[in-house]
Amino acid sequence: MKRAVKPPVAGTARRALAGVTREHWSLSEVGLVTTVGGLIGLALQTPAGALIDSTRAKRGVVVAALAVLATGATVIALWPNFRPVLIANSLVAMVGDIFGPAIAALTLGLVARKQLARRIGRNSAFDHAGNVVIAALAGLVGWALSQRAVFFLVPFFSVLAALAVLSIPAQAIDHERARGLDNKSTAAAESPSNWRVLLECRPLLIFAGCAMLFHFANAPLLPLVGQKLASQHPMLATAMMSSCIIAAQMIMLPIALVVGYKADTWGRRPLFLVGFAILPIRAFLYTLSDDSAWLVAVQLMDGVGAGIYGALTPLVLADLMRGTGRYNVAQGAVATVQGIGASVSGLVAGEVVDHFGYSAGFVTLGIAALVALAVFFFGMPETARTYEGPTPIAAISKEGASQEKLAAGAS
Repeated sequence: MKRAVKPPVAGTARRALAGVTREHWSLSEVGLVTTVGGLIGLALQTPAGALIDSTRAKRGVVVAALAVLATGATVIALWPNFRPVLIANSLVAMVGDIFGPAIAALTLGLVARKQLARRIGRNSAFDHAGNVVIAALAGLVGWALSQRAVFFLVPFFSVLAALAVLSIPAQAIDHERARGLDNKSTAAAESPSNWRVLLECRPLLIFAGCAMLFHFANAPLLPLVGQKLASQHPMLATAMMSSCIIAAQMIMLPIALVVGYKADTWGRRPLFLVGFAILPIRAFLYTLSDDSAWLVAVQLMDGVGAGIYGALTPLVLADLMRGTGRYNVAQGAVATVQGIGASVSGLVAGEVVDHFGYSAGFVTLGIAALVALAVFFFGMPETARTYEGPTPIAAISKEGASQEKLAAGAS
């Protein structure tokens, strides 16, 4: 079984944008480019999931997205002026929404349900390994050559990723299963469920709310730690933050493997509770000391929480959307909600820190993380099921809602 491939150079190229533009761009121009790209990416996540659900040319879609990614990075490197970069970065943001649901769909279409947890865990581990390698390579290229040269890594690795995707035999992909239509499910149908299934599946709504709160609490923590480190060690802050990111990715790698290996035997819910519980602990620990070593050590806990979250989310959504045919739409919808949470939290955390200090900001984010933990603990059921066709979670939720409506009408 060939592993699914996600190009980690996409994130590296976005981070290198600041290095290419910082010398002759205003902060407002940089902000406009990144904001437009972020809004486009946020708006297109759910439509991208719908596209992956509907198409049987999933390999071709991934290859086309890689081509656009490579072209955009090359344009930014060769013409680092406002209009070309704005257009190229917007195109990169558009295709960036393709990779996550596409790789998850290919995985679901290639492996049996009983193998899915371990396969997704290995995918996540490979993803983190790729992030570590490309971050180190990009740093080396940027140091030896220039920040602009980092962008030329993107077409090189895009070609490798495209070759890996095309090496997957087209006939090996079960496109019905890849979108969550499982023929062995008792609720399977010839056509996908109505779009309303996304709103009628109560566990999906709970999970999306928890995901939004998780990212609301998690997204500002690293920038806040970076600000504290920069105030104490101006010359070393960038190197220390890069080390934190790489070290956290290295921690995520074994965590993803363990999660994939144990998700079926231990269940999704206990593992997710550990991931949700680490986040408030981490936020509150930041308030205990301003020592740089302490801040860096606490930040490494992100590798555990984020490692669990990243490995389990596609698996839980596959459980919830089994038999509906809306697996990748659900992925896009959850990604949109969590993106909104992450975007809003930066402003909220900044206001709190400006008026009340860093400790108040960390406590505020810790409280949000505690709310996410409580909602998940009391509201989210275990989604793991046997493999030979129990009623899917979405169907159970929909049936329960229908029974409530009938009961209300009878009364």
